[in-house]
Amino acid sequence: MKKTILTGIRPTGNLHLGHYFGACQNWLKLQEDYDFYLEIADVQALTDNFDHPEKVRKNVKEITIDILSAGIDPNKVHLFLQSKIPEIAELTVFYSNLVTIARLYRNPTVKTEIAQKKALFGNEGESVTYGFVGYPVSQAADITAFRGEWIPVGEDQLPLIEQCREIVRKFNHIYGKTLLEPEPLLSETPRIKGLDGSEKMGKSLGNAIYLSDDEKTIHDKIMNAITDPNKIKKDDPANPDICMVYYYHKLIKNENIHTVCEECKNGTRGCVQCKKELIEKMNEFLEPIREKRSYYLEHSEEVKEILEKGSKEAREKAKEVVKEVKEKMQIDYENFD
Repeated sequence: MKKTILTGIRPTGNLHLGHYFGACQNWLKLQEDYDFYLEIADVQALTDNFDHPEKVRKNVKEITIDILSAGIDPNKVHLFLQSKIPEIAELTVFYSNLVTIARLYRNPTVKTEIAQKKALFGNEGESVTYGFVGYPVSQAADITAFRGEWIPVGEDQLPLIEQCREIVRKFNHIYGKTLLEPEPLLSETPRIKGLDGSEKMGKSLGNAIYLSDDEKTIHDKIMNAITDPNKIKKDDPANPDICMVYYYHKLIKNENIHTVCEECKNGTRGCVQCKKELIEKMNEFLEPIREKRSYYLEHSEEVKEILEKGSKEAREKAKEVVKEVKEKMQIDYENFD
């Protein structure tokens, strides 16, 4: 029996290189060896977009196409929509009785995200919803609904996995051994830097290269990428280690990387020349993904069928778990004893 992997992604926008190198590449390996459940967490996306559901709806299609274009095989992965699995909502309600509000506020991930909201929105950041604070409970339901054994995460997500483990232990203590405690599967890939040199690539920062970007967009973005500020003239030697253009040459494994580095250091390579080479190499790197995107954009009915099939498979598994949970909680009323 293959072990079960569960991971998810919120449909908050198209996938960028940070997602691709930070998550997708790992998923491509995992899909070969595990019973892999990949959730598009549209319900959780509503915690930030409850007043703009149309954005979530649009992003579901876009992110599904991105995932498929990146190489996820729907014949190997259960690709499903969270909202199609009502059993997740049921488990969320049950688990909410096992966690105190104080514990949720102590969760480092929740604390960080609340602080970010306050920094962005001032006093409005105080208006944190129940759904937002309860996100770790919902995530515990996601994981346990499919008996997830290994959960691919970054270090910043470890507190959420520990919260899930606490919920599982408490449930099992009260009702008897029922749920599995998940284990984190830490990603070895560091965060991908943005074009502006920021430590994180992100939509809100405007520093991302998206899998859906066309050739002109790639050209314009890379031509504006940050280079060594001490290189004033074309022939000035520079430090490639603080140049984002060199960083992306390495990221996509340009076969000429040694030449790029040496010419940068000795001043025989200008920034414009280096950017033009990166533009060419980046477009070569993205071309196979673009071809798949073009196919799925033209076959939207197939995308819909993939999600329906994956959601049906996922729901069958979730139904089994909820049935056992209800039996242990003595709220299965098929028979009155």
